[in-house]
Amino acid sequence: MQEAATQPKSLLSGKVELFTESVIREMTRQAMQYGAVNLAQGFPDFPAPREIKESAQEAIAGDVNQYAITWGAKSLRDAISRKMKSSYGLSINPEREITVCCGSTEAMISTLLAVCNAGDEVIIFEPFYENYGPDSILSGAKPRFVKLRPPTSNDAEWSFDERELRAAFHRNTKAIILNTPNNPTGKVFTRSELELIRDLCVEFNVLAITDEIYEHILYDGSEHICIATLDGMRDRTVAINGMSKTYSVTGWRVGWTIASPEITSAIRKVHDFMTVGAPAPLQEAGAVALGLPKSYYEQLAANYLKRRDRLVPALEQAGFRCYLPRGAYYVMTDISAFRSKNDVEFTRFLVKEIGVAAVPGSSFYNDPRDGARQVRFAFCKRDQTLDEAAARLGKLKK
Repeated sequence: MQEAATQPKSLLSGKVELFTESVIREMTRQAMQYGAVNLAQGFPDFPAPREIKESAQEAIAGDVNQYAITWGAKSLRDAISRKMKSSYGLSINPEREITVCCGSTEAMISTLLAVCNAGDEVIIFEPFYENYGPDSILSGAKPRFVKLRPPTSNDAEWSFDERELRAAFHRNTKAIILNTPNNPTGKVFTRSELELIRDLCVEFNVLAITDEIYEHILYDGSEHICIATLDGMRDRTVAINGMSKTYSVTGWRVGWTIASPEITSAIRKVHDFMTVGAPAPLQEAGAVALGLPKSYYEQLAANYLKRRDRLVPALEQAGFRCYLPRGAYYVMTDISAFRSKNDVEFTRFLVKEIGVAAVPGSSFYNDPRDGARQVRFAFCKRDQTLDEAAARLGKLKK
């Protein structure tokens, strides 16, 4: 028998040493452990629309139990195509340009695996949704970060330095991930900002991978612009979306990508061997969901505006400085008024002693020090949940 090497090889991939488990989902576990109000993870605690639930129940009762077509049930792909046409004027071929995935999370990693090679770079605005960095690493690419700077007043937006963005683009840049409306900041990218990004993508032959999961959750006159509608971006964009946020079904795991036929073909290969397909009966419910009238989306935004304006004053009264979001359903805050050393220590104190779970800001940055004075709260909750959180946060003033 051959002798074992004195230094045995590692049985783990070196990639997993480059990132941690999800901090957001860890905060949910802590909320359950300590009986805290969960304003950490972005899932609603109120029911999904009745007609969507009924359509899922009907599909299950109708024995829609087997695999759908790998890249998505025809009814859902057709519905996605119709909605893109009515919302953005884009003509999308449901047979060649849409891939239905197990949520937008799988859609993002399938896309990056399909387009990235070793040595490629992916540009990510930070603070960023925590999946984007690990997704880039798992796909073999290197994430490159461009900072979003907090607003200096309530009528200002999170902003980036154009020179810093331009400097991030070079010959090894494969893609830029664009999340608008943005998690965690609530920033909604403007047309002029998107046109700048478009110009750089065209100049450097770079893909825009867009996470548009919060497209209908907008405030204060903000407008969601799909970058694929800009000149030169129709075949240079992979648009990612899903049912989770718009229809309050984060546990159903139905998402999709929209891309040119060539890119879609590559995504479908990865998706097929990664998950085979999204839940068949829930895809049928998705087809119904995407057919809801315009009034549904208007009411959705109006309801979330009320929730935002219910939580933000309570946070401010408790001592937080709030960065007012223009979209999505999160609010980033500054905790400089409190004595904690950093965001991790502070959120640990919040969940254990105050009874409210939030997400430490450092989890949204490449360098944790950049988020050490920030904390994110989610307001996708019932009024009574937000009121209970406000009552508990009031103890901070004491």
